[in-house]
Amino acid sequence: VQLQASGGGLVQAGDSLTLSCVASGSDFKNYAMAWFRQAPEQEREFVACSWSGEWTHYHDSVKGRFIMSRDNGKNTVYLRMDSLGPEDTGVYFCAADRSGPSMLAPAYDFWGQGTLVTVSS
Repeated sequence: VQLQASGGGLVQAGDSLTLSCVASGSDFKNYAMAWFRQAPEQEREFVACSWSGEWTHYHDSVKGRFIMSRDNGKNTVYLRMDSLGPEDTGVYFCAADRSGPSMLAPAYDFWGQGTLVTVSS
């Protein structure tokens, strides 16, 4: 599986942004998908994950502000981000794994290249 993330950019605090991640290959619907982010000199941090159907799980810091969705027909997951703040700045990565959802980065076998989100105050 190859993942291609896009949609990052420079925004102001309070703005919204939607990231996309397109997956190659078949059987996309059976993959757990996740978003992680990494700020400069910080560890990679779990943001959200999606499993079969409508199940999603979010890090507490983004609950109520971020929404992860997926379109299995387009092999794509999205991350809608509202009320962005400087603390949301970082490179956002999408990840995939067939074994099921996890909040731990090592659990994911496939990673996209990342897309940079910068939020100015």
